[in-house]
Amino acid sequence: MTETLHLVCPHCRSINRVPAARLAGQPNCGQCHAPLFTGHPIALTAADFDLHAQRAEIPLVVDFWASWCGPCRMMAPAYEQAAQMLEPQVRLAKVNTEEEQALAARFGISSIPTLVLLRGGRELARQPGALGLQDIVRWVRSKI
Repeated sequence: MTETLHLVCPHCRSINRVPAARLAGQPNCGQCHAPLFTGHPIALTAADFDLHAQRAEIPLVVDFWASWCGPCRMMAPAYEQAAQMLEPQVRLAKVNTEEEQALAARFGISSIPTLVLLRGGRELARQPGALGLQDIVRWVRSKI
């Protein structure tokens, strides 16, 4: 029997069961037929954060950021590229702390940018401060 993983569609939020062996084959959502991985971080809000953090069976890396933050803007292109390098083994997401203040408070975000690695809804690691592409990828791979 092959191992199946639960993945949340970034488009319609439906939960998909995907054989682990098919992850690299660019699987599509069974509900909306959109790609489950786009090579881009997904924007999360309070409405869908827990769904992605707790129901998906792959690690979730969240970049807590704000539009007025210079280091956040500097790191954004590297984080975007990291999604292309780390998917489908890891889902990358972004949370705008200005728009989602309750999520920032829930995670005790005191400086931005801050990366938080979650699996099964539990925080595994945290990295404050802006990182370059290779540092993001190295940090994530060392923690999963």
